[in-house]
Amino acid sequence: MAAGPIAQAARDFFGWEHLRDGQEEAVAALVDGRDVITVLPTGAGKSAVYQLAGTIREGITVVVSPLIALQRDQLNQLEETPRAPKGVAINSSRGERAVEEAWDALAEGAAEFVFLAPEQLAKDDVVERLRRLDVGLLAVDEAHCVASWGHDFRPDYLRLGDVRERLGRPVTVALTATAAEPVRAEITARLGMRDALVVVRGVDRPNIDLTVHRATTDDEKCERVIDEVLALPKPGLVYTATRRDSEEYAEVLRSHGLRASAYHAGLPARERSDVHDAFLDDEVDVVVATNAFGMGIDKPNVRFVAHASVPDSLDAYYQEVGRAGRDGDPASAILFYRSEDLGLRKYFVARGVDQERAAAAYRALAQSDSPVKATELAKRLEISPRSATALLNLLAEAGAVSVTRRGARPRAGFTPAAAAAGAEEASERRERIEESRLEVMRRYAETRDCRRRVLLGYFGEDLPEPCGHCDTCRAGTAKEAEEEVDTPYPAGVSVKHIEWGRGSVVEVESDRITVFFEEQGYKVLALDAVTENHLLSLV
Repeated sequence: MAAGPIAQAARDFFGWEHLRDGQEEAVAALVDGRDVITVLPTGAGKSAVYQLAGTIREGITVVVSPLIALQRDQLNQLEETPRAPKGVAINSSRGERAVEEAWDALAEGAAEFVFLAPEQLAKDDVVERLRRLDVGLLAVDEAHCVASWGHDFRPDYLRLGDVRERLGRPVTVALTATAAEPVRAEITARLGMRDALVVVRGVDRPNIDLTVHRATTDDEKCERVIDEVLALPKPGLVYTATRRDSEEYAEVLRSHGLRASAYHAGLPARERSDVHDAFLDDEVDVVVATNAFGMGIDKPNVRFVAHASVPDSLDAYYQEVGRAGRDGDPASAILFYRSEDLGLRKYFVARGVDQERAAAAYRALAQSDSPVKATELAKRLEISPRSATALLNLLAEAGAVSVTRRGARPRAGFTPAAAAAGAEEASERRERIEESRLEVMRRYAETRDCRRRVLLGYFGEDLPEPCGHCDTCRAGTAKEAEEEVDTPYPAGVSVKHIEWGRGSVVEVESDRITVFFEEQGYKVLALDAVTENHLLSLV
């Protein structure tokens, strides 16, 4: 679609005189019927992409949004724009009558947007009612959940590809603020997107100053966290690795006179909601939280994001850092780092498979005359539904079972023991990949080069000169930009290793390249060794 009509629609329906970089390109492709992966920095208007495309395209726009609070914010955006199409939300917080009124509004044409959590789309009746409505656009917000959380935190994200098929493969846009090339590839595969246009615009947030404080003991690190947080401008966020840490840090900060609240998944829903609302209303100076807090927090004046422990990946870190300085004013991102903390993260990553339980799961599926849902499998094995879902995910990844909306079925050619062994291999593969992400995180924390350059390089962006707004630049250790490397393996190219199989080049330096391998995760390879031993071939 030409740019003129898109700009006109932006003015007529939303009052936008100018579209931001990347928005028009993404909207044009969607209107023309092409799938799109949109990677735009926080605050760059990702929601405008599906709002505008959905307004122009025929049919209902289904927006998959992971949190009720986020759905509420997105719905409010439409309601505050009088000429914009109307929207409704269908989620667990809505009563039965309100949900039926929402369905009626969609059926009668009174609403054109519907916001749902992925859990809603796991329900057959919800998908069937959507199918009858003629879906014109499927928008998957926070699409990095497909890759970074899907296997454990949000299993229903893994079902979105099947849901998309049931809806007739509508044009789809996946939206996220941070997604390295391997994550984008997994999003494409999970959602079944074909020939998707990838629109990536600068993920750099130059107003956020980057700093890493290293400590040798846990006590030293804890004292540094408290001292820094007390001195930093407020409001701010402190991320911790455990629920206990979040409560202990919050208690110490309160003893120093700060309005500090802990937030983690173990708190009652009402208490979590109260902390969320108080933070948005500037009634709390600091929220000390696990990674359960943050997605959907659109608070412009957050002045710092501090990590009291190292996160499990650079993707997760930058996603959380992006909650600072959304108003464009100076903000700080501080990582408090002990190399020993990586051991705790590796403990979280390690997840062996109970071979007997995996074999019993496959046996239960084989003995059933019909597909078995995770909840039913959980009852049969006397385990939690979450454990049953994780088992089914691993068995599916191993190719031993197929999972559809009706449940799981065993695939032919497997014995229970072979299925269990395949699940174990899938688990080990996932563990290798996640451990490699920790090593990338270590590299960021321990670098003496420009920290922003290392960060942006991971996401496929070059920074020609040291940024001047990170601790390594201030210390004078950041290197000047090297001449462009002449290599047959530029960033983004697909390669095949003689031992590790297929992968994609993530970053290129003068003497080495970083490759993400599908089976092994991230590996740093010396270019001399690659050339001399013919380790890589282009795919």
